[in-house]
Amino acid sequence: MATKTVGLPRQQGAPSRRDEDEPESGRRPPAWLLVLTGAAGVLASWVITLDKFLLLEDPDFKPACSLNPVVSCGSVMKSDQAAAFGFPNPLLGLVAFGAVVCVGAGLLAGARYRGWFWLGLHAGMLFGVGFCTWLMVQSLYEINALCLWCCLTWTATLLMFWAVTAHNVRTGALPAPGPVRTFFAEFGWAPPALHIGVIGMLILTRWWEFWTG
Repeated sequence: MATKTVGLPRQQGAPSRRDEDEPESGRRPPAWLLVLTGAAGVLASWVITLDKFLLLEDPDFKPACSLNPVVSCGSVMKSDQAAAFGFPNPLLGLVAFGAVVCVGAGLLAGARYRGWFWLGLHAGMLFGVGFCTWLMVQSLYEINALCLWCCLTWTATLLMFWAVTAHNVRTGALPAPGPVRTFFAEFGWAPPALHIGVIGMLILTRWWEFWTG
């Protein structure tokens, strides 16, 4: 007599056969990178905020990162661009980078976020990259000075943005053709390296005479 096998329903949240067949490296979210870059952004935003308060109390205050005419945090902090939304930019950084740290910590604790969450996080980071790009242009060509702590926030934002982009493409949360998914799976390090390299070259060429003088 034939025995009929009844399949048990797959539990909600359990990995599917497709998930099991995918490489673990392609499905692993960038938890540690989010924690580290978020923490770096919080640190930089906190230092800039404290220096901004001291600068408001004493207009002659010179931040420790004001090293020369080019690397001059004070010049950047006194600019109109330093309060693009009517309040000091680092206050926005404290909130945004703090949220990224929480997301990364949740991943380390075993949390699994749905696709819409990753897309929302990606959209927020896309705004952050756009804002940082605007600040870079203003710093290089309008303010004519660099803030080292600001450079740290730029770097942290770019790294976390590309990490989340690569994760969303690899997992299918962000629809992309097969070759693009393969590229991010094998060369996910390339876009952030190129992005940061271009910024470094712009900084180098902008003050070439100063660096080489």
